[in-house]
Amino acid sequence: MRLRRWVRRRPPVSSLDVSRVEPLSGGRNEVVAWSGEDPLRPERRLRWRDHFTLTENLLHLPHLPDSHDGLRVAQLSDVHVGQATSDVRIRRAVEAVNAESPDLVFLTGDYVTHSARPLPRVREVLSGLKGRVFVVMGNHDHQVNAPYLRESFERLGYTVLQNEHRVVEVRGAPVTVLGVDDGRTGRDDVAATFRGAPESGTRLVLAHTPPTVEKLPAQGNLVQFSGHTHGGQFIVQGLTEAIFRRAGQPYIRGHYLVRGNQLYVNRGLGFGFGGPYLRRGSEPEVAFFTLRSRIALAAAG
Repeated sequence: MRLRRWVRRRPPVSSLDVSRVEPLSGGRNEVVAWSGEDPLRPERRLRWRDHFTLTENLLHLPHLPDSHDGLRVAQLSDVHVGQATSDVRIRRAVEAVNAESPDLVFLTGDYVTHSARPLPRVREVLSGLKGRVFVVMGNHDHQVNAPYLRESFERLGYTVLQNEHRVVEVRGAPVTVLGVDDGRTGRDDVAATFRGAPESGTRLVLAHTPPTVEKLPAQGNLVQFSGHTHGGQFIVQGLTEAIFRRAGQPYIRGHYLVRGNQLYVNRGLGFGFGGPYLRRGSEPEVAFFTLRSRIALAAAG
């Protein structure tokens, strides 16, 4: 699916005003935002390592309740607190999310990398997200200390889901948020996640690894939000895709339709741009989504 993309100088995130564009025929749009002077750093120009991209995405759901038409979701993924990611970039991302006042905020795994040293900083740099925040764990989190991270997020008032679901009321109607634990480390249990959950209405799935989408109930009118791939991390056309497919990761970045459900793979906020890991052709991302019903879109058109 082709995306429209451009570069625009941004005001400080404390007064962020993301530009909007008309929907493309494919239903997904992207706004690239390179911010200028920032209140979190005194220099006139931000360092390269502090940049990230804001993306705007329309998700068309044929059976979306009328009250949820226009519902807004924000997603952060693969933050990798530590030397792989600038703290300023993370705090700017939190401010960018809050500036948009989304109905739901999703964090989809890998808050640390290999070391336990950054664990106390995770709660510090990811604190302050406003609204309903839902969290799942990634493979690196389990390899380092997932119980510690769960407790840290719960102290912030965020809801951590490990093969669990929650039903919350948003705009006067229920939303079911289903959090599948990490599939890379074999901790995913889709059956347990869906057990007792509503079988209709607005149902949104969080899962760190994209291939989890293949285990979801087919034709379920579900949307899965994932990360893990860093959008390919270092893009060499043809080669990157082949390597990921060989590794069992055919879903690298952006929007996919799989067995009657939708999948969005976030490029992640961390790993690269000033850290020890090379990143090319896959900018760090904060993703925003607007849910629309096909009926509402047809009427608007």
